[in-house]
Amino acid sequence: MIKICPFCVIEEERIWLSNEKAISFRDAYPVTEGHTLVIPKRHAESIFELEEEELDAFWELVSLARKKLFEEYKPDGMNIGINDGRAAGQTVMHAHLHLIPRRQGDMEDPRGGVRLIFPKRARYW
Repeated sequence: MIKICPFCVIEEERIWLSNEKAISFRDAYPVTEGHTLVIPKRHAESIFELEEEELDAFWELVSLARKKLFEEYKPDGMNIGINDGRAAGQTVMHAHLHLIPRRQGDMEDPRGGVRLIFPKRARYW
């Protein structure tokens, strides 16, 4: 059975922003209002597999999407994240970046970011 990448077959009406090499669309399972993904058009599991022109277009679209999210939702901050590989929590194996608008008070103590993934007692150095 052949598995089809869900990001390689995004419906046209879901696309919010795009350029020659990348697209942006709202996350199907948002964690905050406006939670948005940016992906390369070409299938690659990691952004580190992209060619220089694809990376340039990808980051240009990330910047534009972030700007437009601030204009539209007026958040107080933004989480920007990439899960690179299954061990890092990547569940759709097509490179993608999360833009997650944040508001003051939406979480009791947002400090720590990705450090909250690991227990405080865990030390790997």
